[in-house]
Amino acid sequence: MSRTPQAASSGARTAHPEHLGHVVFIAAAAAMGGFLFGYDSSVINGAVEAIRDRYDVGSAVLAQVIAVALIGCAIGAATAGRIADRIGRIRCMQIAAVLFTVSAVGSALPFALWDLAMWRVIGGFAIGMASVIGPAYIAEVSPPAYRGRLASFQQAAIVFGIAVSQLVNWGLLNAAGGDQRGELMGLEAWQVMLGVMVVPAIVYGLLSFAIPESPRFLVSVGKRERAKEVLQEVEGKDVDFDARVAEIEHAMHREEKSSFKDLLGGSFFFKPIVWIGIGLSVFQQFVGINVAFYYSSTLWQSVGVDPTDSFFYSFTTSIINIVGTVIAMIFVDRVGRKPLALIGSGG
Repeated sequence: MSRTPQAASSGARTAHPEHLGHVVFIAAAAAMGGFLFGYDSSVINGAVEAIRDRYDVGSAVLAQVIAVALIGCAIGAATAGRIADRIGRIRCMQIAAVLFTVSAVGSALPFALWDLAMWRVIGGFAIGMASVIGPAYIAEVSPPAYRGRLASFQQAAIVFGIAVSQLVNWGLLNAAGGDQRGELMGLEAWQVMLGVMVVPAIVYGLLSFAIPESPRFLVSVGKRERAKEVLQEVEGKDVDFDARVAEIEHAMHREEKSSFKDLLGGSFFFKPIVWIGIGLSVFQQFVGINVAFYYSSTLWQSVGVDPTDSFFYSFTTSIINIVGTVIAMIFVDRVGRKPLALIGSGG
């Protein structure tokens, strides 16, 4: 007698430990997009003063070149979902990996300031794609029993990427004798800093060939047997896979297609909850943390700190970021989202 979708779901919640290592590998591979998200966002920190000196630009123009990546982020995030639904999550990751690679090479070998900005937009597009696809894919392949913890891999990978970018910048600056424009491997040190991202980008691309497509996408395109094979990889053999596929189909059919009208209502155009979400996002940026990510080395140098030491201090700031993220990951399911948000706001 076959089990109901609810029973299959219950069975999935008792995922077999022997499959956990494989599931962790899959989630970690997908989270490499988050690592690149953090790395690409923060690596520019080490090149700010060198770019200013090489191209002899003012602070306003320089700020635009640094921030222009956010345009690509917005476009990538807005389009990634549709791209993934058409060609699959894995193909979307591979496109992001290629864009990260192209951005790294272009940023390391710019002809002028304008094409450096262009390469940063391309990198931003990849960041936007990775920020959407990574968490969605991890949620779709993770057994329900481990879904929350595995989904947190993405955020952990982002802050780890930020920290590694600062550590690599510090190491390269030391190798160049403390000069951001010092010669290193035939290039200026800041160019190597931006180009090193090629390595994790290629690793991300290679890992995407080693992990399976999302069962949800496979079901959506009619590949039910392949979806069952993937479910067996991540949930073990003691699961009714026909029921699990039926459960996925039921969830897909039950979902309503959202529209902009769903956000409207109330006295101020949008529903109150929408304004709250917008406010949380806006004020998270206004606290000034992005200044630390993009300009911490410049800020330390502006108060007389040696360039090499300023890079190291930037790295230590990133370590504190990791500590805060780990604390949140440990307590988010125990304490709740709102208390942690209040504590973070207080900080």
